Amino acid sequence: MGKVTGFLEIDRRDRRYAPASDRVRHYREFVIPLSEEATRDQAARCMNCGIPYCHNGCPVNNQIPDWNDLVYRGDWEEAARNLHSTNNFPEFTGRVCPAPCEASCTLNLEDVPVTIKTIECAIADRAIEEGWVRPEPPPRVTGKKVAIVGSGPAGLACAQQLARAGHEVHVFEKNGKAGGLLRYGIPDFKLEKQHVDRRIAQMEAEGVTFHYGAHVGETLPVEVLIEEHDAVVLCGGAEKPRDLPIPGRDLDGIHFAMDFLPQQNRRVSGEPLGNVKPILADGKHVVVIGGGDTGADCIGTSARQGAVSIVQLEIMPRPPEKENKLLTWPNWPLKLRTSSSHEEGAERDFSVMTQEFIGENGRVKKIRCVRVDDKFKPIPGTEFELKADLVLLAMGFVHPVHEGMIKSLGLALDSRGNIAADTLTYRTSHPKVFAAGDMRRGQSLVVWAIREGRQAAHAVDKFLMGATTLPR
Repeated sequence: MGKVTGFLEIDRRDRRYAPASDRVRHYREFVIPLSEEATRDQAARCMNCGIPYCHNGCPVNNQIPDWNDLVYRGDWEEAARNLHSTNNFPEFTGRVCPAPCEASCTLNLEDVPVTIKTIECAIADRAIEEGWVRPEPPPRVTGKKVAIVGSGPAGLACAQQLARAGHEVHVFEKNGKAGGLLRYGIPDFKLEKQHVDRRIAQMEAEGVTFHYGAHVGETLPVEVLIEEHDAVVLCGGAEKPRDLPIPGRDLDGIHFAMDFLPQQNRRVSGEPLGNVKPILADGKHVVVIGGGDTGADCIGTSARQGAVSIVQLEIMPRPPEKENKLLTWPNWPLKLRTSSSHEEGAERDFSVMTQEFIGENGRVKKIRCVRVDDKFKPIPGTEFELKADLVLLAMGFVHPVHEGMIKSLGLALDSRGNIAADTLTYRTSHPKVFAAGDMRRGQSLVVWAIREGRQAAHAVDKFLMGATTLPR
């Protein structure tokens, strides 16, 4: 499994970033790949640890030790075949996944896990460069017709799997292009959209039909889909943002992150913004409320737009610099994580609650904050104010949007407001309707969406045909 003594002889080495002073001038990807030799050396560090806990950490169950060994031995094509057997889009996850597999790596006990994410990305990019990623049209057709609502990672994975099983697959997307948050949420400097376009072209060659500008439940009645298809899979994501209903919330200059980020995606790709007011950070004091990945994306985008200052506030206490491995490993640990966007110029503050937005002439100018204890109760005497010309709310998403499609179908919901469906059948309370991804699971990662899309495809194929050979 790799080189038997590789983890003893070879130090961990990962991809580097282009200097922050250079990368904030553009929206292109800025990660510098390792050389082929260096990547093989890193793959050689994968040890024969008996129980590959990385399998547990990876939501799509990538066979990580296997393709590490293949890379070490120079068999890149077989490594790519193995990788694609569990993950439809490894070039996506190789760029934007937080790598829970590395947290689960046995070598992470010593803080030097195998660079799994880097190796995965190298395999995927090599497969594309060498022409190993080709359309795989089905050898036969079933005559069954499936509608998939939403073209994010869950919808795309589900669509590709079902098309390869021989079904006629139609994907309905409310926006002008496919990709969901891959296209209209994740900034281009983390994931250039050529990667999404390439997969869409591959899927079209496999028989998938994409319908754009089709907002199911709004411009297109969901009942029409149910009538015209043998099964319908809902993969529309969890798009209801968590709001901050405090005094001054109605002031101009306060926006949800997902109103801000898609605009920049459209600017980069040359798409029109439509009938919306432009949201820009140039020349402004920006405050980002929320400490997760979406908040970090707001920071990186604001820096590129020319913000004067950027402050990120988080109501949770500051996490520890390092986790206690004996308590957390091999599970995903809570610890302080500094992204590339944080390094580009942002101040972070923890245990802070925003109490009021203060404005002038109808526009936000300041925010009033207070520090809180570990039970989120304000600490008297710790109030302070921050300049704020633009406030971006990046506090996560509570559940899918219920108005429209979900209410029209009268689907049962779970206790958190997500569509109720189990992880075996993925079927909702409607007999012909299935749900996968964030719409069923709640706000989560791209890699979880891919897993759910694949597993839902397995369930739908079995529902339509009585049996299935699609993998879960």
